Amino acid sequence: MGAKPTDKDAEILIKIPISLDVPIGPQHPAIHEPVMLKIYADGEEVVHAEINTGYNHRGIEKLMEKNSYYKDKFIASRICGICNTVHENCYTRAVEYIAGLEPSERAKHLRVLVMELERIHSHMIINAIMAEIIGFDTLFMYIMRDRELVMKAKEIVAGHRVLAELHMFGGVRRDIDDVKKEKVLDILKKLEPRIKYYRRLFEEDSSIYSRLAEVGRLKSAEVLSNSLVGPILRGSGVKSDVRAEDKYDAYGNIPWNMVVRPEGDSLARMLVRWDEALESLEMCKYILEHLPQGSAVVDERKLPRTFPPGEAYARVEAPRGELIYYVVSAGGPNPYRVKVRTPSAVNIINSAFSYIGHSVADVPVILVSYDPCISCMERAIVMDLKNNIEKRVPLKYIAQWEMQ
Repeated sequence: MGAKPTDKDAEILIKIPISLDVPIGPQHPAIHEPVMLKIYADGEEVVHAEINTGYNHRGIEKLMEKNSYYKDKFIASRICGICNTVHENCYTRAVEYIAGLEPSERAKHLRVLVMELERIHSHMIINAIMAEIIGFDTLFMYIMRDRELVMKAKEIVAGHRVLAELHMFGGVRRDIDDVKKEKVLDILKKLEPRIKYYRRLFEEDSSIYSRLAEVGRLKSAEVLSNSLVGPILRGSGVKSDVRAEDKYDAYGNIPWNMVVRPEGDSLARMLVRWDEALESLEMCKYILEHLPQGSAVVDERKLPRTFPPGEAYARVEAPRGELIYYVVSAGGPNPYRVKVRTPSAVNIINSAFSYIGHSVADVPVILVSYDPCISCMERAIVMDLKNNIEKRVPLKYIAQWEMQ
């Protein structure tokens, strides 16, 4: 027989929490990119979460400062393979602001066309991944099969399936004729009923509903105080979209509706993406049917080789939310500084609080509902040239705007 526990022993047992450290990642935590969620669980309940990034830093920003503005256009589009067109658009417009270049209306409409096609395929990818995460492998394959229709349409417009590279300072690099317009319209007509079917399936299927509804619920005050953007913001009832606020390129001339849902849970975020895909599809059809006349392709031989001193700030509504480029020119062929802030940099780093109170099994579902893109997050080095000091700043401080 052991010693009888005293009141003091009982008090100690009550005060010491029993939690299990569960590393989710860094390889394939819910997506095929490296990020680690360190979860502390009391039984099955998450009581604390830490998000660790930094596994694939590529030095893109410094690389862009060492190359010409023209090479940087292609580097920018390679920051993210899924949403490369919006990166290219945001960088291109920032340089256009510095150089005083203005694309034609036809070029602006073609830019919007390829960006909205990209939004459709991006939203389809993350919904397919969500289906895979919750065990619907067949649904994953069906969505990815139908996504190929969008990729074909993108190839017809831009000449490339994945990396569009349609943009050029002052215009675009390719135009489309009536034959291509009809081909893309035919593809969109085939795709529309499939997207409507998947959207209805996510809302009405009892298994999908039970795994997503009320999971990772975010109040509007929480998404605002943590600077979350994109479908996460709109899925919590906040009406905000850069396309409506800035009306860049041709967005001010194309009818469309901003999708907002009040529920704030994982299901709401996925349904926002399905509804946005349908809105993008209608926008693409409108552009093709009302494409302005005139020239769209810019003569690259007549573009400047050097750019004047200045600075420019541009933003775009990427599929994941607000994407920002800040470009500084000191004059010459290369930019002095290029700073990129991607939506995932704030959505993922600032979202640790949202896992607390949920079960361990819900963590991958919540993560996927944020549509994380890890490859575009890792680029933070701060140089103090006066004192010859190099300092690496944690991304969480940059995401929270705490860096001095």
